[in-house]
Amino acid sequence: MAMPSLSDVQSPDVATLLERARTIAGVARERALETEKARHVSAELIGMMRDADLFKIMQPRAYGGYELGYDVFLEAVATIASGDGSTGWVYSLGAVHQWLIACYPEEAQHEVWDKDPGAIAAVSYAPTGKAVAAPGGYRISGRWSFASGCDNASWGILGGMIPIEGGGVKPGFFLLPKADYTIDDDWFTMGLCGTGSKTIVVNDAFVPSYRVGTFADLLTGQGPGTKVNTNPLYRQPMLAVVPNCLSGPALGMARGALQAFTEQVSGRTTRGAVAGGNNRMAEFATVQMRVAEATASIDAAQLMMHRDLRETFEAVEQGRQVDVPMRMRNRLTHTFSTRLLTQAVDAVFLAAGGSALGLQHPVQRFWRDIHAASSHISLNWDAVGAMYGQHVFGLEPKGQY
Repeated sequence: MAMPSLSDVQSPDVATLLERARTIAGVARERALETEKARHVSAELIGMMRDADLFKIMQPRAYGGYELGYDVFLEAVATIASGDGSTGWVYSLGAVHQWLIACYPEEAQHEVWDKDPGAIAAVSYAPTGKAVAAPGGYRISGRWSFASGCDNASWGILGGMIPIEGGGVKPGFFLLPKADYTIDDDWFTMGLCGTGSKTIVVNDAFVPSYRVGTFADLLTGQGPGTKVNTNPLYRQPMLAVVPNCLSGPALGMARGALQAFTEQVSGRTTRGAVAGGNNRMAEFATVQMRVAEATASIDAAQLMMHRDLRETFEAVEQGRQVDVPMRMRNRLTHTFSTRLLTQAVDAVFLAAGGSALGLQHPVQRFWRDIHAASSHISLNWDAVGAMYGQHVFGLEPKGQY
């Protein structure tokens, strides 16, 4: 009897996958302080995500994946991040870059997934290293910071300027196996402490041409991998969808902070003589208003995020161009939704009182983590907001979209 091919494997239904994510979120919440102290997500937790098939959500069916799309991805990320922000962030980056690998030439995809269908990549987008042309490819060297989850990744995707004939360069990404780089353990931060976003160091490694992707192709949804991975999922412009891997964890952090705060308030009386000692916290109008503010902010953010994902996929599926106005709108949503979600966590943190300051308490950790997330350059409100304004006024936008 012939064995089914990987592309014939049926995916679990979405409800099953999200239930698995909820289970992992519970474990992540219990281990949040442990993860923070270790400064990386444990191999055990990553293994649980693999066993739950959560890294398959964006992976091509040809390699055992499910091709379920960004809407399912966003909810899986937010679910895990509602348990612990660092764990959700690391899951998010590992899962979204299955999509990016799927946009590389077919030869690169085979190299990554044939021997290990569960392989994931850590990524550092900034073009900080140096590349020189070599027969059949390039040789690269340098340091790439903020490579979240690199301890548990088998591959690295590193930004750089690709030399071209005539002496010029173009931006792109180099795909390297872990054997070709080392990790500088330099991640010591006040937020997202457990993401292990360390620095990848490369010393004169060879990268064949088929493991190089150009930024221009990815920006327009025309990566070489779309010739074999024909699902419209992979033809979406990179910056219209990929930044959800950053705002998605923020959505989960806000949900988690609101849940933790509500649990705290529901069974607590105040002890402060000045602020109404021995009264139930739930009876304070200010506490009630903070819960309302956080709930509305989260609801508004997730509505915007899911709207963009739905409309972007529909445009590609119907053969319409994801034009600059839509791409700009999406970039605005990535940043403004994160701003709303940060506002939600601020609201409950300020109302939580001194009892939420202990390192074991989830609200203070979500507060630190979401502020760390919002400092990411791709979510920087001033930069993206100014870029959107430039677009509206017919000026040349200064930024990436």
